[in-house]
Amino acid sequence: MIGHKIYIVISFIYWLGIPLVFGQNTVGTIINTPEAMEGYTLFTVQNETYLINNCGEVVHQWVSNYHSGKSVYLLENGNLLRAAEIPNPGKITIPGIGGRVELFDWDNNLIWECNYSTETASQNHEVYPMPNGNVLMLAATVLKKEEAIQMGRNPGNFAPNNNHFYNVQILELQPRGSGNADVVWEWNAKDHLIQDFDKSKDNYGNIAENPQLLDINFLGISSRGANWLHINSMQYNLALDQIIMSSRHLHEIYIIDHSTSIAEAAGSTGGRYGKGGDILYRWGNPMVYKQGTADDQQLFGPHYPHWIADGLKDAGKILIFNNGSNRKPEYSEIDIIVPPVTTPGNYVYQTNTAYGPVKPDYIYTAPVKTEFFSIFVSSAQRLPNGNMLICEGSHGRFFEIDSCERIVWEYVNPVGAKEILSQGDVPEGLGNIVFRAKKYTTDYTAFANRDLTPGLPIEKEPNHRQTDICY
Repeated sequence: MIGHKIYIVISFIYWLGIPLVFGQNTVGTIINTPEAMEGYTLFTVQNETYLINNCGEVVHQWVSNYHSGKSVYLLENGNLLRAAEIPNPGKITIPGIGGRVELFDWDNNLIWECNYSTETASQNHEVYPMPNGNVLMLAATVLKKEEAIQMGRNPGNFAPNNNHFYNVQILELQPRGSGNADVVWEWNAKDHLIQDFDKSKDNYGNIAENPQLLDINFLGISSRGANWLHINSMQYNLALDQIIMSSRHLHEIYIIDHSTSIAEAAGSTGGRYGKGGDILYRWGNPMVYKQGTADDQQLFGPHYPHWIADGLKDAGKILIFNNGSNRKPEYSEIDIIVPPVTTPGNYVYQTNTAYGPVKPDYIYTAPVKTEFFSIFVSSAQRLPNGNMLICEGSHGRFFEIDSCERIVWEYVNPVGAKEILSQGDVPEGLGNIVFRAKKYTTDYTAFANRDLTPGLPIEKEPNHRQTDICY
């Protein structure tokens, strides 16, 4: 009865628009209200992967021998799939390089591993668990400067002393044994290029007339570096059999066909949509394919584009964390877009125009726009109760908003660059970065018959009583 009365009081305070703040917390759970979705939030930092409840208490934890390679997923069977960072034997040092994929069971036993880290290739940023048990892996591969020039790269678009160029690669791995995998599908950006710089080189053509191809000479914010595209996220849609990814440096998202054979993925015909491995849809910066100006740019360093799952509000639409880097003033927003289609997965494109829509279907920004800004990483997730979980990654901050855009839950990652912070400490700079956070409902299949007894918060010396936070 007492707990029920506390709940009523908290709900009343919330509906008055007064945020519920626990003590003077600086890390861990900052705000918690009854309107937050009951569930468990997963995130990974350094060697650790944490599953926390709304109170900020750890209900489960996994530990690896390697630092995070960025993405992590809790599978329906309770296994944990994560990317891991290992030293690269070559010179692949771009942000997001990992080189290793790991699969742990619920009890933290390593049950499968796959290293993809050589002098000429490395896993990068993302892995994704396929419904068939395979794993999609995003990677960077090295091209020599001479190879890129033959592909049409302007020699003047190489930074001084830069003798290589990165291709973006996607591999589908079929696990074999505990430490091996077979490549059953492959896509490479280098097979889908265009340039109008040199007629004597490969891929010469009219860029404005070929939006299904990538202009190898559009620099974006790459500063003439080898890391031209910087693809930072990759997600899969089973119903459409399509892959969506985001380019931080060109400020775009891309959708490609996964139904192709490996040979078809290297060309422009075949597959369910008849276009091979060419781009089926792109959005965010029509300047890249000469169908717009700076005024038409919508995305700025985006992360984590994905289709909103069936059964959720806005199902089938595409949700994007629009970081807002390199625009003035800099601020982040969450965009939901509705690509124009004739039938599901068949995108409308009119010649000599930019891909639609003209504007997002929905945009979230903070009331004071510049107070919400993550220069890189980050994510947003539509939740089953209609709320949205947002990870402002560069600050290690997760917050959940309701349909009225009120913050109903807020958490700050207390794992600093050198140590776990104490309550009262303020994270410095970018020391508590989180690549992505994902929230799971309490009835998620992975939790069936699992011990989720709450432990302690991650932060040291918490200055609140857990009963106060958990009402």
